This record gives sequence, structure tokens and C-alpha cells, in this order.
Amino acid sequence: MHFIVPGWGRFSRYVLTAGLVAVALAACSEKKETYVERPVNTLYNDALNKLNGGQYAEAATSFDEVERQHPYSQWATKAQLMAAYSYYQNNDYDDAIIALDRFIQVHPGNKDIAYAYYLKALSYYEQISDVGRDQQMTQAALEALSSIVARFPESKYARDAQIKIDLTRDHLAGKEMEIGRYYEGQKQYLAAINRFKVVIEDFQTTTHVPEALHRLTESYLALGLKDQAQRTAAVLGHNFPGSEWYIDSYEIVEGKQVRPQVEEKKPWYWPF
Repeated sequence: MHFIVPGWGRFSRYVLTAGLVAVALAACSEKKETYVERPVNTLYNDALNKLNGGQYAEAATSFDEVERQHPYSQWATKAQLMAAYSYYQNNDYDDAIIALDRFIQVHPGNKDIAYAYYLKALSYYEQISDVGRDQQMTQAALEALSSIVARFPESKYARDAQIKIDLTRDHLAGKEMEIGRYYEGQKQYLAAINRFKVVIEDFQTTTHVPEALHRLTESYLALGLKDQAQRTAAVLGHNFPGSEWYIDSYEIVEGKQVRPQVEEKKPWYWPF
């Protein structure tokens, strides 16, 4: 027995039409995804023009296309590095680091390998935040920069890396000082002492050491440890005799005022 469903003819035509539309759309989609293979020099020069024109995101995509279409050409290796540089210029640091890690892994003996390490270090260095925030990126930058000095000490990148290492270490010391000052302000002197000691012991060449010694002196005095305070102040005076921090420490340890009192100047019209 056959059942006749009212409107079935119209419904079947609708389904058929919808199916044809879907097929047509799929065909268009496939057509868009296809590409025409182009000569490697044409692709590379096109990417380079985009880079020089400041179109960094487009340049990165074009350099990636060089490798995709011509993976075994000599231009493919250079395109990998140039894609990473384009990402870096566009502030896409995560993509730059991924591309550089791949380049370093695949081409460890390449003549531009030192530059790849340097660009990777810069990608971390450019992301260093102020001392009020987490310093994980600062630590990563320090490790990457130190790797350059260790691996390529005679390269032209080692000198700049060393300068940035000093700045990075100073930044990390600044973070320790910020935390130490906070603890001292909260009268958590033992916690503050531990932070100031980190600066003194682990970041001896940074600009924060004189203040760290002074803050350490303050914290010892706050705990009633005058002998430790005097020894710390003596170390400060020996290493930084002309420092304002030493004068501050001397005054609080000895209970004497070294700086002359500056008499407040009153306006000429003040009656007293």
C-alpha cells in the first residue's frame, strides 16, 4: 500500500534545490582554496616588497608561502627566517618565537643561526613589563640573551646581548626591591630581609644594591638587631662611600644627623 503525503512534491523539490545550492557553494569554496604555483623568485620578491612597505602580517604570510610552494629550494630556508622577522616587526612575538624555534631546530648549522637566536631573544626582551607585573618574560629574555653570549661570544650580536643582560638583571633586581619595600612597609621584616638579600647576593652589579643595603639596615634595626645593622651599614659605606643611601644608614645607626639642616626660607612678606 502506498501513502500519499500532502505537499511531498513541493518538499522534495525544496530538498533537491537546497542540495544543489550546497554543492555549488562547496565547489566555490574549493575553487577559492586552490592556488596557482608561482616561481620562487616571484613569491620571495613579492614578500620582500610587502616587508619593505610595512605590510608585516602580509609579508609573513607571503614568506610562509615561499616555503609551502618550494620547500626544497634555497629560498625556502631564508624565507623561514624572514617570516619570523616579519612576525617580530608586527609585534606578533609568539609567532616569531615559534618560527625561530623551528628554524633553529631544522637548520642548526645555518650561517644565520646566531641571528635567529638573537631575534628570538629580542622577541622575549620586547615583552618585558614593568616591575609591578609578573617577570616570567624577563627571565625568559635573560636566558635567551645569555645563550647568545655563551654560544656566539665572537658574534656581532654578543655585545648587544650583554648590554641587554645587564638591563634585564637590573629589572629583575627592581622587582625584588619592590616586593621587599612592600614587606618592610607592612612590618614583615623577615620577609623583607630575604628579598633585600637576594638583590645583594644575586644581583651585585645592579644599581639597586646600595638601596638594598640601606633597606636591610633599616629592617635589622626594626627587629632590634643593631650589630647586623652596623655591619650592613659598614659594607654599604665601604663599597659606596659617597652614596646618599650610606648617609641615611649612618644617621639611623648612629642616631646622628650628618646632613646640615636646611632652614626653610620664608616669603619676604611673612611677618615672623
